[in-house]
Amino acid sequence: MAASIPLSTAVPASEVTINVACRNLMDKDVFSKSDPMAVLYVQDINQRYRELGRTESIKDSLNPSFVKSFVMPYLFEECQRLRFEIYDVDSASAKLDRHDFLGRLDCTLAEILTNGGKIEKPLEATPKSKKSTITVTAEEVNPCNDLVTIEFRGKHLDKKDLFGKSDPFLVIHRMNADGSYVAVHKTEIIKNTLNPSWKKFTISAKKLCNADYTRSLKIECYDWDSDGSHDLIGICYIVLQEHRHQNFPVSFECINPKKKEKKKKYKNSGEIQITKLEILEQPSYLDFIRGGMQVNFTVGIDFTASNGEPRRANSLHYNVPGQENLYMKALKAVGEVCQEYDTDKMFPALGFGARLPNGVVSHEFYLNGTPDNPYCSTVDGVLNAYLMSINSVQLYGPTNFAPIINHVARFAATSHQNPGSSYCVLLMLTDGVISDMVQTKEAIVNASYLPLSIIIVGIGNADFAAMDVLDADDEPLLSRGRAAVRDIVQFVPFSKFLVNGAVTTLSSVQLAKEVLAEIPDQVLSYMRMNHVKPNPPPSYQSYQQ
Repeated sequence: MAASIPLSTAVPASEVTINVACRNLMDKDVFSKSDPMAVLYVQDINQRYRELGRTESIKDSLNPSFVKSFVMPYLFEECQRLRFEIYDVDSASAKLDRHDFLGRLDCTLAEILTNGGKIEKPLEATPKSKKSTITVTAEEVNPCNDLVTIEFRGKHLDKKDLFGKSDPFLVIHRMNADGSYVAVHKTEIIKNTLNPSWKKFTISAKKLCNADYTRSLKIECYDWDSDGSHDLIGICYIVLQEHRHQNFPVSFECINPKKKEKKKKYKNSGEIQITKLEILEQPSYLDFIRGGMQVNFTVGIDFTASNGEPRRANSLHYNVPGQENLYMKALKAVGEVCQEYDTDKMFPALGFGARLPNGVVSHEFYLNGTPDNPYCSTVDGVLNAYLMSINSVQLYGPTNFAPIINHVARFAATSHQNPGSSYCVLLMLTDGVISDMVQTKEAIVNASYLPLSIIIVGIGNADFAAMDVLDADDEPLLSRGRAAVRDIVQFVPFSKFLVNGAVTTLSSVQLAKEVLAEIPDQVLSYMRMNHVKPNPPPSYQSYQQ
């Protein structure tokens, strides 16, 4: 979940995108190779390193080139210290101490940029005999919002498998300013064919070529092997500007450099063809906000017994007059940002997992105590309703998410009838593992076509590994054989924003920024899916008395 989180009050000069590759990593797995992942930390003004994001995990590779990049602000006037850590992923756990550490690099953003936007250094904390290296590239992000849709196919590719044909896939690389290349996309693998047709994919022009269509793209075609030692079939180079107005398909020779060097009569290892290329200009999130789109914010709070008795100091719902507990701090930090985009500032606020005064255990009750009106006025009203509920209900269980998700999805379905008019955001604050995971997955998949985003903030120190399954950044969430049509969930553990166990003003700001980082892209994905264009901004009117 790569995030874009300013860690300073300074005004950024621009944004940069950061890519990571490693070579000659340690092999920590007994029967296979390591499954590496890169984690980026940025030092804040308190000189504490905070996680900015993680790349994907690459199976069975000691020489990974990570496709997932990081985006962060560039502040000329500050020394922006970065820390890259590489791990061998051993399980689905989000906790890094559950995985094998492979090495780290400390550097500054300025160091990368002043070296032509690229540094290659040894990984620290690894055996000297291993000589593991990390390559980091950084480049200013072009503000262009274009989307590029491409479809590739191969023809007459080389046969690489002894008892079959080949299992080809493509890796697309963007050229950097210094002429080097970084991986930006990998296609699916197509088994046992020399004439594959890969699924079309859509990628932002910023990621693909930094919105510079005259830049060369390097297309590598590989034969997939289960042990990670993929065989290179060949390479071709493409400049989109030269072909965007041509008739398709357009063919490119797939050249294997080693074969070309060894064989005098070598021609090629097949062809790579572009069968479709579309470049579409896209509106920004702010275009929809300026055009009058409303953001409807709903709160769901966990009232299960695992939070601890509210009268005890170790409870996450600790209730002492004049003192904010962790739930209140998280709600306030995120809610105060969201409410600025809601004109009437009336927010539905619900609880789940509590036994109500009438003895009923509910997973969808209104915090304000009314039976038919969940709305609270402003975030302060939500906080007051929360305190009223803490004093009137019994913490119980289990931790069921699906009822509240389905509740908000019904409102989003109404908005969906008039796409572009409003967008729903559900903020769920919880302390533990979901009890109804099957039903929750189904609710999310069902809601993925609606104008809805779900933010889950983990309160406390429980193992939130299951939440990363819902936050499906790398592959679509599945339920009963169906896939979500888009990613609508963002999970953030609140504990990473605590400073010596306390919440500071700065960490509250950072929490809000990370929690809300994916909302603009999720809004745009919904609008694109439904072919919605923003309304023009209302004309400015000057009133004279």
